[in-house]
Amino acid sequence: MNAEISAVWDKIQAMLNGFIVLLPNIVLALIVFAIFFFVARGIKRLVKRLTRNRRQARNLGLVLGRLAQGITVLVGLFVALSIVIPTFRAGDLVQLLGISGVAIGFAFRDILQNFLAGILILLTEPFQIDDQIVFKNFEGTVENIETRATTIRTYDGRRIVIPNSELFTNSVTVNTAFENRRLEYDVGIGYGDDIDQAKQLMLEAMHSVPEVLKDPAPDVLVMELAESTVNIRARWWIKPPRRADDLTSRDQVLSAIKKKLVENGIDLPFPTQQILFHDQTEETDGDRSRQREGWPAGNGKLPKPRRISDSLRLLAQTQTAGVHNGKADFPKTNDEK
Repeated sequence: MNAEISAVWDKIQAMLNGFIVLLPNIVLALIVFAIFFFVARGIKRLVKRLTRNRRQARNLGLVLGRLAQGITVLVGLFVALSIVIPTFRAGDLVQLLGISGVAIGFAFRDILQNFLAGILILLTEPFQIDDQIVFKNFEGTVENIETRATTIRTYDGRRIVIPNSELFTNSVTVNTAFENRRLEYDVGIGYGDDIDQAKQLMLEAMHSVPEVLKDPAPDVLVMELAESTVNIRARWWIKPPRRADDLTSRDQVLSAIKKKLVENGIDLPFPTQQILFHDQTEETDGDRSRQREGWPAGNGKLPKPRRISDSLRLLAQTQTAGVHNGKADFPKTNDEK
C-alpha cells in the first residue's frame, strides 16, 4: 500500500516539476499570443480606417480587416504553441485539421454557411450599413454586417439579428438603394364629379408640398371604377428615400389633396350599398320576361314595384278574407277530430 502511494506521489511530483519547468515558456507564450492578438485588432482597425471614407470599399475593408485579424491570430497561436512545445510543428496541426475537417464541416455546417454568405454579402454589396431594407416581415436600418449575421434596427427601436445565409438566398428590398423614391396613394372621388378637375386639383396640391420633387414631376392616373368611387392614383417622388421622409411627405401630400378637393366641392364618398327587398308574392315571379330585379324586361308590360308595407297589407287582407269565408286554418279540437 505504501509503495502504491509512493508511486502516485512520485508521478505528481514529476508533473509539478515538469509544469514548473514549462512555466516560463507558458508565460512567454501567453505574452506572445497577447501581442499577436492586439496587433490583429490594430490591423483590423487600420484597414477599416483606410476604407471608412470610401463607400464602395467600405464592405471590402470589413472583409479584409477580419481576414487579416484571423490570420494574425492564427499565426500567433502557432508561435505560442511552438514556444510551449518545442517539438510542435505547424504541419502537425494542419494534418490534424485535415483529418477532422469532414467531421467539423458536418458539425458546423450552418455556421460555415452563414460565414460564407456573410463574406459574399460584404463583397457583392447588395446592401450596405445604414441602408434601410425589408426582409420578410422585418424592416429597418442595417446596423452591422458580420460574418455570421446581419443586425438591423427597426423603426420602433428593436434589434433584429438575421442569419446571413437567409439574407443571401432570399429576396431583400433595399428602400435606400437609389437617391429618389416614388410614393403613391389612391384617392376616391364621386361618380358625379369632374375627373379632369379633380386630377388638376390633386396635381396643384402635390406641387404645393416642398418635399415633393419637381423632377421627376408628380402625376395622377385614373386606376379603377370602383363600386362607390372613381379611384385616382397620386404618384410623387421624394429625396432622400428614407422612412422618415416617406412619412413626412405622405402626411403633407394627403392633407393637401384632401383640403384642396373639399374646398372645390369634390366629393370623397365612402362605400354605400343598395338593398332591394323582394316579397316573392307577385304573379310574375318565375317569369323572366316580366320579372324585375336584374332580369331582362322583355316586350311585355312590367309590373309595378311593390313596397314591403303593401305586401304586409295584402297578406293581412288575405287572412281576413279567409276568416270571413270560414276557411281560416285553426287547430282542430278533440271534438272536431
